[in-house]
Amino acid sequence: MREPLRCRPPAVATVQIDDANVRVTRWDFEPGAETGWHRHGMAYVVVPVTDGSLLVELPGGESMTAELKAGVAYARAAGVEHNVVNGGTAPLSFVETEIKHLIG
Repeated sequence: MREPLRCRPPAVATVQIDDANVRVTRWDFEPGAETGWHRHGMAYVVVPVTDGSLLVELPGGESMTAELKAGVAYARAAGVEHNVVNGGTAPLSFVETEIKHLIG
């Protein structure tokens, strides 16, 4: 999928771990910042560092909001496609762990 022209500032992705089993990335968003359109090739877990409100843009022009609570994790399957935007008025951060290989 070709990414459309961005009108929002980009979120900052900092890879903390990238090994054979997992990729751990901290995402930091100023108000209004976005990840850009992407499709998750791996299952993943998100742990919010801060409380906040995400605007999640979905294929086909749909969107939804998600309220994040610091320390309360959620998981998604591989194949999710979206653009994630900080829909709040304060900076927002979360840590995303993508599962490359199950250990054991």
